[in-house]
Amino acid sequence: MVQNSYYSEADHGPFKTVNLGPFELEEGIILPELNIAYAIHGSLNLKKDNAILVPTWYSGTSKIMETVFIGESRALDPSKYCIIVVNQIGSGISSSPHNTSAPFSMSAFPKIRIGDDVRAQHILITEHLDIQELALVVGGSMGAQQTYEWAVRYPDMVKRAAPIAGYAKNTDHDYLYAQTLIEAITSDSGWANGEYSYHHEVKEGLKRHAKIWSVMGFCTEFFAQECWKTLGFSSVENFQTDFMEALFTQMDPNNLLCMAWKWQRGDVSRLTDGNLATALSRIKAKTFVMPIDTDMFFKVEDCKREQELIAGSELKPIKSLGGHLALFGFEPSYLEQIDTHLNELLSL
Repeated sequence: MVQNSYYSEADHGPFKTVNLGPFELEEGIILPELNIAYAIHGSLNLKKDNAILVPTWYSGTSKIMETVFIGESRALDPSKYCIIVVNQIGSGISSSPHNTSAPFSMSAFPKIRIGDDVRAQHILITEHLDIQELALVVGGSMGAQQTYEWAVRYPDMVKRAAPIAGYAKNTDHDYLYAQTLIEAITSDSGWANGEYSYHHEVKEGLKRHAKIWSVMGFCTEFFAQECWKTLGFSSVENFQTDFMEALFTQMDPNNLLCMAWKWQRGDVSRLTDGNLATALSRIKAKTFVMPIDTDMFFKVEDCKREQELIAGSELKPIKSLGGHLALFGFEPSYLEQIDTHLNELLSL
């Protein structure tokens, strides 16, 4: 274990943590303890049919999900819904490499799959919160991967699904992109095969990781139209140093690698012997597939191919100058589109 103040409740809370006890992972390892951190906004109604689940994306926590998705007069309005935001395994808030005791700490933390997250979330929702129906599962990026997994694995429980900027089955291109993010970290001499004593020993690798995110996470028009100015930065260099690098160099490298490995291998067809069409045909939820039109690695065309395999689903592209990282919600027009589509979905 290593200390990292970035993952404090002061910065990412409030949240609650439940210990699910021994938990067998899809890769065959049994974690003696699996802690899942979650936040709840709003209250469950008497019928217990107003619950919404929001799983987190890569490097994100329940705090940014709250900021981007939840609020009075938003589609995810806590005065109407019980909104449960769950931090994925490896996020730094739930069980993760940096906060798990030996023998599973740091580089010895086992490989996690999207299915592990969803099975753990199912235990949390059904056994600890006593909820048997989800009015909506909605998530962006890796949250979209978890949304698809929920809709395929528990089709009778999920009434509506909104995967935003993510795939049901990852593509070769996206796998390779995530591999560059991994190698940016592991090529740092301070990486020490994952047994560094402090995350800043891997600072140069984390800075490279942040640069790759800038290149692919934002689209070319974001830079051509100098959108970084609207975020308060004076130059591209200022934006890169004081935002992107400042953000990622706070994070634990092993945590990021845990999530990246999982992201690379997201694939609901693992549940149906590799047949994606069969997997997606299991979905009963009314589904809005919501790619971002300028996303450079979760492409609209690929999302559309998957959407066409889901009965009764609709493709709802989001227009943005932000690329994939429009997910951060810095464009009012992006948030308006998200709310419009989610309000429509929730009305069905």
